[in-house]
Amino acid sequence: MSTRQHINRRTFLRATGVAIGLPFLEAMTPASAAEAKAALAQKPRMVLVGQPLGLYGPNFFPEMTGPDYQPSRYLQKLEAMRKHFTVFSGMSHRYAAGHFAEVGIFTGVAPEFIRDKDIKNGVSLDQEVAAHIGNQTRFSSLVLGGGDVAWNKRGVRIPAESRAVQVFRKLFIAGTPEEEAREMQRVKDGQSILDDVGEQIKAINRRVSQTDRSRLDLFLTSVRDAEVRLQQDEVWSTTPKPKVEFALPSSEYGGPQLLERSRQWYNIVHLALQTDSTRVVSLWLGTQERPDIVGVNLGHHDASHHGQDPGKLEQLALIEEAEIKVLGEFIEKMKATPDGDQTLLDRTAILYTSNLGNSSSHDNNNLPVLLAGGGFAHKGHIAFDSKHNTLLSNLYVRLLHHMGVEARTFGASNGMISEV
Repeated sequence: MSTRQHINRRTFLRATGVAIGLPFLEAMTPASAAEAKAALAQKPRMVLVGQPLGLYGPNFFPEMTGPDYQPSRYLQKLEAMRKHFTVFSGMSHRYAAGHFAEVGIFTGVAPEFIRDKDIKNGVSLDQEVAAHIGNQTRFSSLVLGGGDVAWNKRGVRIPAESRAVQVFRKLFIAGTPEEEAREMQRVKDGQSILDDVGEQIKAINRRVSQTDRSRLDLFLTSVRDAEVRLQQDEVWSTTPKPKVEFALPSSEYGGPQLLERSRQWYNIVHLALQTDSTRVVSLWLGTQERPDIVGVNLGHHDASHHGQDPGKLEQLALIEEAEIKVLGEFIEKMKATPDGDQTLLDRTAILYTSNLGNSSSHDNNNLPVLLAGGGFAHKGHIAFDSKHNTLLSNLYVRLLHHMGVEARTFGASNGMISEV
């Protein structure tokens, strides 16, 4: 007869003003074989990551297809995770040229509904999934970062949460407004909220296996990392921006701390999924200003409108490969996180894309598309017709099926991607 002590799946670490949900632990598995199998069959997750300025195709897409491709400049940053993602070329929504196509990147409605100054949008992929499974978690979905990419079933835009501090508070701090304010001030002052729940953590560690202790330690380390990022964010918010010799374009997405801000958002997404606070996330990243990257002296927007100028192309490459490297860090962290009998990456489909294929000409064809994780049969590089693009919405139908939504169509789809 087993003497293992059972811990409820919804156990929280609690203190004044603080409530932190725990990740899945073996000790949360019910005793009977049937219940154990059901508990380990954790639900799939989905993360949609987009950014507004595309990726330079020759540096992103491999020349060869299949799993044995020679990695492009950007994909070299993801080489450690090669078996866990697929790159698609020759895909788009077939929209007319222009930045306004951002609003349709995750809705995939027909081109006639996405026109400059005349938008008639549909539901975005994240909100379609949230409508089916969102009631199973504390938050039906998280819309993060910025952009105009999340839309409800009525075609109304859902505003994004643009401040990581507020999202962190919503996810992990519960109490009166005064208690929340006090705890957030502690985080800003460098005092971890984990200090208040230290005795509970010790008590749980005495009750669980070495495997569970390792999982709990990884989770708590992630929480501390997120707190550090938030402290840094507070410093940056009061730090004057560097002066440059040309006028910087203003943008709601922007800021020189592009990479640190992206890491901060990825950390919060990781924590939200790890604690099963939500299973659906959309995240819009990017800046039009000059990011703080060694060797970069142009604004991202300026570099993206390169006109094939070699100097600007190299500036753009430095920015974009740094962004891909941070994405790789997120994928690796997901892979290193246990989730029942698999990893968080195995259960989470991560889609990375943009509304622009060639930002220099505002071209919306041949979009950069990368799908990671999710337990898909990844194929390296899958190339569709570069002139007559396959509809990206066909991949969205496949993602709906991954999330347990048996849809036949989505947006303007005319089929479903079956290659993965």
